[in-house]
Amino acid sequence: MDQILEYISNEIMVLLVAAMPLIELRGAIPIGVARGMSAMHATLLGLIGSMIPVPFLLILLKPIFIKMKKHPYWRKLVDWITKRTLRKTEKVHKYKSLGLLLFVAVPLPTTGVWTGSIAASLFNIPFKNAFIAIFIGNTIAALIIMTLSHVAVNL
Repeated sequence: MDQILEYISNEIMVLLVAAMPLIELRGAIPIGVARGMSAMHATLLGLIGSMIPVPFLLILLKPIFIKMKKHPYWRKLVDWITKRTLRKTEKVHKYKSLGLLLFVAVPLPTTGVWTGSIAASLFNIPFKNAFIAIFIGNTIAALIIMTLSHVAVNL
């Protein structure tokens, strides 16, 4: 029974870590592999977990930012997030969906689905195009991290 609970808790941990901003699947896959999961299993869970917030972010970010900007305290936060995102996503603005895909595909901190979703909202990329670009880019990043995790474990 303990093994089943540990197995389930490892899976839930990978899903939850993958859904977190900044960490996303870039941290979730290595955690899963380090906890004994196969690289493929951790990657699939990481990919699923990291994509869970995307539809909500793409739909809700713009209306939430608009409401938050009405209050002075929250306006500073929204302006900071917006400036930071715009600075990191010049190529997304220029190349739209392709730029978004490439941005999310680079497995570095702050280039994942959360920042990609913010950029898609700021640049008014349609939901379907943004979701597909983020999914493909995230899959590429997942494959890169899976390969690196697999190699690290088998050294």
